[in-house]
Amino acid sequence: VQLQASGGGLVQAGGSLGLSCVASGLSFSMYSVGWFRQAPGKEREFVAAISVRTSTYYAESAKGRFTISRDNAKDTVYLQMNVLKPEDTAVYLCAAGLTYNVYGVPAKYDSWGQGTLVTVSS
Repeated sequence: VQLQASGGGLVQAGGSLGLSCVASGLSFSMYSVGWFRQAPGKEREFVAAISVRTSTYYAESAKGRFTISRDNAKDTVYLQMNVLKPEDTAVYLCAAGLTYNVYGVPAKYDSWGQGTLVTVSS
């Protein structure tokens, strides 16, 4: 199983970035997919998740600014991030798991990508 996250970069506060997570080696449509982030010296933090039925879940910090979506035909999950803030700076990781009722807990995900760095300047 491989998850490849991409799309990170440097953006000014108030800007937007779109992240992608491409999966291989699994029956993608059967998996829930989550985005987490980890800033230096901080714990891994839930950002957003999408279920196999395309229900979406967001951390309070992401609501209204981030949108998660999936395209099963492309084995890809997207995270559109708008109105970015300096506190959104982190490595963003995608994860896949056979979880159907708990989405915000890292331990519920079996496979993780390597992460992509998002830096928001003030």
